[in-house]
Amino acid sequence: MFNRFLTTAVVVALACTGLAPAAHAEEGGKSNAVRAEVGKPIQAALDLIKSKKGKEALAKVRDAEAVKDKTPYEAYLTERVKGQVYAASGDSQAAARSFEAAAGMAGAPATERGTMMTAAAGQYYGARDYSKASALASRAIKDGNTDPAMRTIYVQSLYLSADYAGTVKALAPEVQGKGRPSEESLQMLAQAYLKLNDQAGYAKTVEKLLTSYPKKEYWQSVIYDAKQRGGLGDRLALDLSRLQRATGTIKSAAEYEDAIALALQQGYPIEAKTVIDEGTAAKVLGQGAEADRHRRLADMTAKQLAEDKKTLGSQDAQAVAAKDGSAQVSIGFNYVLHGQADKGLAMMEAGIAKGGLKRPDDEKLRLGYAYYLAGKKAKATQAMKSVSGKDGAATLAGLWVIYLAQ
Repeated sequence: MFNRFLTTAVVVALACTGLAPAAHAEEGGKSNAVRAEVGKPIQAALDLIKSKKGKEALAKVRDAEAVKDKTPYEAYLTERVKGQVYAASGDSQAAARSFEAAAGMAGAPATERGTMMTAAAGQYYGARDYSKASALASRAIKDGNTDPAMRTIYVQSLYLSADYAGTVKALAPEVQGKGRPSEESLQMLAQAYLKLNDQAGYAKTVEKLLTSYPKKEYWQSVIYDAKQRGGLGDRLALDLSRLQRATGTIKSAAEYEDAIALALQQGYPIEAKTVIDEGTAAKVLGQGAEADRHRRLADMTAKQLAEDKKTLGSQDAQAVAAKDGSAQVSIGFNYVLHGQADKGLAMMEAGIAKGGLKRPDDEKLRLGYAYYLAGKKAKATQAMKSVSGKDGAATLAGLWVIYLAQ
């Protein structure tokens, strides 16, 4: 469904300033002085990184490594800068190993260990060693590392290493908690549920995604998924097009043409005319080689609409007298389409209450849409929530509830 959820790999840029050759710091009463024979080549390496001279920078680091009897802090600083050189040169694996090693050294200041671990995990991620990245990030988080970048690396690495159950375990509490989850977290969780074939988890995540980030591209993906999962069938094709039109996701001439044809077949030329107008305004219909065919379709719709207006109301009494409410629902819906909302909605409600309907949930779905057209959002939501079952009508009604809440 969502194929663009992953962010660019987290790359931790460690500052190259403040590491003068004779740097001196105090931590817990311990002096972290750097002697000139170590500090000078280290500073030279940092300067060469800025000039994008990786090979020369690494040579300077080698000079620092060659110094004997380095203090723990000098050894740490040398390893850290070596990691920076590798990172700047694009050697992510080597950079990751150096940063990981630096984080575990006795001379590493406690305030910098977390930064080194985040840098190491980020470089493993950049090298596509996702198993190593997730393992390192997991260990760091358990040890109290609260860097948001570390959590990002951890979750994305779980997903990319195909640990979908782990991804769900990591993300579900965040999504289910209070507040607004990040868009990327919702996208990734939805994908993980799909990989696990957990439709219930997927549906809940998509609902939160659409509620929090109601983008057309998400609606397109969700509607496509609804089609693929089946249950809609030809009988709900027009209902599906109504949701597409509401969400602005009907795009192609073929989709507009299908909606027009279906509306005409079901006896709603006023709706077909509305679809034609929308398609024309969007500059999808009436364009190019198909312009003449679209014009003929519009002419046919106009003729049927003129006839429909003449006969509107002629079958009301017969519908009311019928044993079942099917005709009342259909005629009432047509009244709503013609702008007579109060009269039409009353007929639809009466028809549903009378019963005898072949597919009552389908009619409840259309009642909800009729209330939406009438501008009665609360009533529309109530009607959509009344649709039950496990087929396509319930699927569409659930999506309508999400849309109406936006």
